[in-house]
Amino acid sequence: MRHQLTLRIGPATFRIGSAWPAPIAQLTSLYATYPQPADAIADFTVRLQPTSLVRRFIHPSIFITGDHGLADAAPMSLSHGLLAAEMGMNLQMALGWRRHLLLHASSVEKDGRVLVMTGESGSGKSTLAALLGERGWRFMGDEFALLDLESGAILPFPRLVSLKNRAIGVVAGEVGAARMGPLLAATAKGDIRHMVPRADAVAHMGQGAMPALLLFPRFGHAADMRAVGQAEIFMRLTQASTNYVALGEPAFTALTRFVRDVPARAIDFPTGEEAIAMVERLWEEMA
Repeated sequence: MRHQLTLRIGPATFRIGSAWPAPIAQLTSLYATYPQPADAIADFTVRLQPTSLVRRFIHPSIFITGDHGLADAAPMSLSHGLLAAEMGMNLQMALGWRRHLLLHASSVEKDGRVLVMTGESGSGKSTLAALLGERGWRFMGDEFALLDLESGAILPFPRLVSLKNRAIGVVAGEVGAARMGPLLAATAKGDIRHMVPRADAVAHMGQGAMPALLLFPRFGHAADMRAVGQAEIFMRLTQASTNYVALGEPAFTALTRFVRDVPARAIDFPTGEEAIAMVERLWEEMA
């Protein structure tokens, strides 16, 4: 396509093409510190194309496609082009990645060990990972945690952090405007704004580490903490994986090892500060 960018994030390389310059310009700016090898062989191609010739110019409307796509995906406004590009990369990973077991989870690292957090949309895992990444932890990923099938390590995939609604103000106040993307108002999930991870997250995105704790966070409830049984953990993680079935027996073996070896807790919290305090206490206990 006329406007394009090749971008490497963790172990994956994407070639993103667009019929319009704006989404590529925004990606280029926000991912400025990431490798952008123009001559690299991409793992995946993402295309942002108009739903029709007319829609390229009049009320521009984006259809997300690429190596993998969803025929019934709803078109998006050009004003949400950055979000469309991010969703396109998510789609390629979810449908096409086979080198690791993908878990829909956030992850951060400290002292050579990884904290993995998974839960439904709105559970607070992205916000919590973003805040921990500003307070002595290395941010490793927001959308996907990549579980190595042989070693059991978590590999980084430090994309932009997608913040929604109330979380935007909380994190923006922590990191400052320079690392925040444009406000994308009135998307299907409300207001969204992307945060650029710290430089150390990008510089060390080739370095994985072993998982030491799994959390199931839940925002908006009185502070509470409880153990989670292994059967429930296994079930919830298979539901949180987009390629568990496709990978077959190696995924079963890797996930069984993860569930057996990594302690897990469910935490409820009313604010980000309380969640951070709970995480730090748990981390010290697990040391």
